[in-house]
Amino acid sequence: MSIRNLDSLFDPASIAVLGASLRAGSVGATVWHNLTSGNYKGALYAVNPKHHELAGHPVVAHVADLPAIPALAVICTPPASVAKLIEELGRLGTRAAVVMTAGMTGKQKQAMLEAAQRHLLRILGPNCIGLLAPHKGLNASFSHIDALPGELAFVSQSGALVTAMLDWAQGRGIGFSYFVSLGEHADVDFGDMLDYLASDPKTRAILLYAESIESPRKFMSAARAAARNKPVIVVKAGRSPQGQLAAASHTGALAGSDMVFDAAIDRAGMLRVNTLQELFLAAETLSRFRTNVSDSLTILTNGGGAGVMAADAAAYMGVQLSELSAATRKQLDAVLPPNWSHGNPVDIIGDAPVTRYEQALKVLNADPATGAVLFIHAPTAIVPSADIARALVPLVPHDAFAPARLMSCWLGDKAVQEARQVFQDAGIANYDTPEQAVRAFSMLQRYRHNQAELTEAPPALLPDRRPDTAAIKAIVQAALASGREMLTEPEAKAVLDACRIPVVPTQRVDATPEAAVSAALAMGFPVVLKILSDDISHKSDVGGVALNLQDAQEVRDAVQSMLVRVQRQHPKARLQGFTVQAMVRRAHAQELIVGSTIDSVFGPVILFGQGGTAVEVMADRAVALPPLNVPLAKALVSRTRVARLLAGWRDTPAVDEAALHGVLVAVSQLLAEIPEIAELDINPLIVNFEGAMALDARIRLSATAPAGATNFAICPYPLQLEETVQWQGRTLCLRPIRPEDEALHMEFLQHLDPEDVRMRVFYSKRAIERSELARLVQIDYAREMAFVALAPGPDGQPQTLGVVRAMADPDNIEAEFGVIVRSELKGSGLGLLLMQKLIAYLRSQGTQRLVATVLDYNERMLKLAKELGFKEVAENEAGECTKCIALPLT
Repeated sequence: MSIRNLDSLFDPASIAVLGASLRAGSVGATVWHNLTSGNYKGALYAVNPKHHELAGHPVVAHVADLPAIPALAVICTPPASVAKLIEELGRLGTRAAVVMTAGMTGKQKQAMLEAAQRHLLRILGPNCIGLLAPHKGLNASFSHIDALPGELAFVSQSGALVTAMLDWAQGRGIGFSYFVSLGEHADVDFGDMLDYLASDPKTRAILLYAESIESPRKFMSAARAAARNKPVIVVKAGRSPQGQLAAASHTGALAGSDMVFDAAIDRAGMLRVNTLQELFLAAETLSRFRTNVSDSLTILTNGGGAGVMAADAAAYMGVQLSELSAATRKQLDAVLPPNWSHGNPVDIIGDAPVTRYEQALKVLNADPATGAVLFIHAPTAIVPSADIARALVPLVPHDAFAPARLMSCWLGDKAVQEARQVFQDAGIANYDTPEQAVRAFSMLQRYRHNQAELTEAPPALLPDRRPDTAAIKAIVQAALASGREMLTEPEAKAVLDACRIPVVPTQRVDATPEAAVSAALAMGFPVVLKILSDDISHKSDVGGVALNLQDAQEVRDAVQSMLVRVQRQHPKARLQGFTVQAMVRRAHAQELIVGSTIDSVFGPVILFGQGGTAVEVMADRAVALPPLNVPLAKALVSRTRVARLLAGWRDTPAVDEAALHGVLVAVSQLLAEIPEIAELDINPLIVNFEGAMALDARIRLSATAPAGATNFAICPYPLQLEETVQWQGRTLCLRPIRPEDEALHMEFLQHLDPEDVRMRVFYSKRAIERSELARLVQIDYAREMAFVALAPGPDGQPQTLGVVRAMADPDNIEAEFGVIVRSELKGSGLGLLLMQKLIAYLRSQGTQRLVATVLDYNERMLKLAKELGFKEVAENEAGECTKCIALPLT
């Protein structure tokens, strides 16, 4: 249900506490105390049949006896009573409830949810601490500690962590916009909270403590939308080194769920941290230093030891220190004493007066190549730290469009307290230690990388790389019909071949020396011999692989020794024969693994790493969520150690990166097209400067069809919605908008008549910020759709002629639309064409109503709406001079 009625949960006009009490230590007593002793201004009602009053406050026996309808109910009663109370509250008109009750059975929770759904009543919990909204003075929790007002929202699955975090944050003066305990999240979950907080003006950053994720596509959709608006930082418990040990493939064993969670966080543009301290460190950095775009760091300090500590931390965390240019060193020589460090860190010596700090920072600011500047100050008796802080603040650009470059570390406590406050008031990021500051810079680099992945929206299938789906389906269906889940090696390689992945020539033969020798002679020596058995997944474990066989006798000997070994080690294994393949020798080749498996939460995932027989020992791998395109494939490869080898070294040339990325994209498309793919291994995949080739492959199927684009956690670009139409003698391409349309969209907006823009968005601005433009073209197709009409312009290049857009509410009940075409095309019928495509799409998605607010003198739009069947509706919250129109879609 997402954000529907969540205002009643977080900004209620009145609250009823069911189970309110004065019994010491009870949940009902604690909640009642928190609400009555705080600053909440709304009406409070107590419900308990055992009391007539609580400390002078009247108490009613039943929900039906309440003097007014409460906007929010807080339930602190036994499990068996909850469903009935929810039904009574729903009939009364209450639209939200916090269920603190613990120990509810599955049947009781289901009854509670069914009662809530009948009345669109939202439930937080059960088994939760509750929620706090400090700006409203609301503490609807049984925490013994209140929260300070602030701009961070904290959402946690752990109730115990909520109270611990409140205590920790209060001691450090950290405030919150909301503090929410999800409990068992039977209704309100992370996806709902992300949707709500993404547009909340009081929330600057969103902090999550997660133990598990349900509804992965909903979570990813909400997370990607929220991460475009503000930083979302996640701590997840449950890191485990144990893979899925029962998996039939290396990929299944390597792609542990925690790795997949990391991949999901990266792809959603969020940031994952490891500890609660890092959670607030990241929040400080992304709130005050997020606009920094530097790849390197310059350290400016009055203490050599502090600078060395920061440099050591940078080396450990992989942060690059800037190389000072000759010109910058010369300018520093002019303002610093002769014994300054003459490098990075820039040590201006402990006796520095205020002017030396100013001059040094001015020099570094003047050279963009110095990157971000980390200012580290240790207090001295020479000059008060606060004087230094006040002198440096004016040197920090305060232009909202200028990227932040200065971060600070005031070492000490009382002696630097005022200086720290001066910098904090100026919006400059501040850290307690040099290591903490460098760690923050490293986090920011990771965050920027994740934000870059957020902008990628590839289709499930790329037109120029489409697999031979019919051939693959024939192999898959034949195997499943015969009762097999594992494809034979030749079948698996045939699947890869149909995906345009180069494979080594392979022939299946009977389990006799003669058959193997005959195949080898036809293929040409040297050859590789492998055992073929559905009961033996990893052939090398039983000596079932013989390499570099040079002649017929070596093939015969290998066949006989394999048969003996298999009989001895796996006497019950069913033997289908052998495979004979060419022995491939390529200069400077790297052995890699590419695979896929099905994660229990996020569905299909793709793995890449260093391959070979020791793949699980080396464990050099990374995973990503499909769909992939080339930029995402490149990012996946870059997250492994073997990536450095692929780039070449000494006399070893770099590998053919395009071929490698093509294999990863092909696997992504295979997962999209063939839902029966449960596990896949290409190991080894050899890659060198000549290209890529699969030497071995293993594929496991499942009739439950766990793959397929519909099971991807991220909705792919809907390529199937692209169409070409003839319109007024022109060929138009009608398709969903894409991130790479940014330049086209900017040109389109710049050439609109200001009055047309005002008609559409009620103001005449044609200039648009880069972030706003990115938001228009980088959409999540699971919840928003924008269709563009493209045609060749005067120069023959594509040109945007018009766009129609609709944003559905998270419940897909109602979608609001907007349409605009080039000013010279007004009245041409292009708007009608775009609207018809949008309406057909929304109907296919089950959206119930399409609405818009239109200026009452926008006659063209009103005429178009009438032609399409829109009706004016009575409610009008947009003010005078506007009309609200709606079109039922069901």
